[in-house]
Amino acid sequence: MKYQALNLKEKFSLFDEQWMPKVIAEINDYQFKIAKLKGDFIWHDHKETDEAFIVLEGNLLIEFRDGKVELSEGEMFVVPKGVEHKPYAEEEVKLLMIEPRGVKNTGDEGGQRTAQNDIWI
Repeated sequence: MKYQALNLKEKFSLFDEQWMPKVIAEINDYQFKIAKLKGDFIWHDHKETDEAFIVLEGNLLIEFRDGKVELSEGEMFVVPKGVEHKPYAEEEVKLLMIEPRGVKNTGDEGGQRTAQNDIWI
């Protein structure tokens, strides 16, 4: 077995797409995904799972129907399963997400913002 650390800065340098999460690691049935976000996303939920957002660079706003949470670099938030939410980033945010394998980024909403799953980088 080869032991080698993952370099997040290097991984982020390999893509420019916004709102298209890339898998960098797995633990059991959970995936660690990185993404670059800028602008507005869509309202959606994940009925079967919680979703963890960890801001590595920038500022992220996650809106809920009854409030919002603002995340800065080094902060995290877990959106509980079934809670409708809409991420927004004024400027580009670099983000780490942790969620079960196979979770669609748009939940059941679909549409143009739906990213292909299991894209490793």
